[in-house]
Amino acid sequence: MDFNWSLNPYMGCAHRCTFCYVRAFERRADRPSDDRYGWSLRVKVNVADVLRAELARPSWRREEVVVGAATDPYQPAEGRYRLTRACIGALAESRTGFGIITRGPLVVRDVDVLQAAALRAPVSVNFSIPTLDEQVWRTTEPGTAPPRARLRALEILVRAGIRAGVAMAPILPGLSDDPDRLAEVVRAARAAGATFLWASPVNLRPGTREHFLEALARDWPSELERYERLFAGRAYLRGADAEPAMEAVRELKRRYGIADRRARRLAPEMAPVQLQLAV
Repeated sequence: MDFNWSLNPYMGCAHRCTFCYVRAFERRADRPSDDRYGWSLRVKVNVADVLRAELARPSWRREEVVVGAATDPYQPAEGRYRLTRACIGALAESRTGFGIITRGPLVVRDVDVLQAAALRAPVSVNFSIPTLDEQVWRTTEPGTAPPRARLRALEILVRAGIRAGVAMAPILPGLSDDPDRLAEVVRAARAAGATFLWASPVNLRPGTREHFLEALARDWPSELERYERLFAGRAYLRGADAEPAMEAVRELKRRYGIADRRARRLAPEMAPVQLQLAV
């Protein structure tokens, strides 16, 4: 991963995506990575207090913090506990930049604190939208909001001045890598005002691999042989196996002109403001 620091207010994820790479982390920690994953959630109720203490250390260099690298910070529990919202406030107070990764439209609730934070440090929101195909979405992401609901949330954030974009991750060979399906996502991202877009193929490390292949055998048995061949002895797609889809996405980004077109851009370079964050 191309960042040094991550923050996860929760452990476990109610979205229960069949391909989730966090299942591999759960297995390494001797926790369930199979169908039981996502049916229980560990809530770090004091996370914002601990975060403030860490950010106050003289050694802290205000490096970017990625929120949601190992669980979705806007899964349904956030509606009750508001821990991600509190953490945004702590990061903003310390002028620490951060990026959020989510499949949860609930993020629009926090437009006010995201705007305030963006005036203090770089802020970005990555909406995970690997496909708009309804069958693939419902089958592989059983606990998530519809992809088009995420696109509506993206549009709201961009109009509010927040730098937000689309993460087409993971792309699934044979399921979501068809050129027409890739183009559908990129077109929709452009229409919603995405300021950036990136893509990544699925990775199947031990823990994730077993669960995903079991689900694949049940839901798309005709694809099982393909995946067993592609991932024989490895967790990641490389070279000729990954490049066609990645190149297709790059070309689609050029064709549809994915770029930062915000009419209003909130950035730390703007005049200083008095920070008032309601948590």
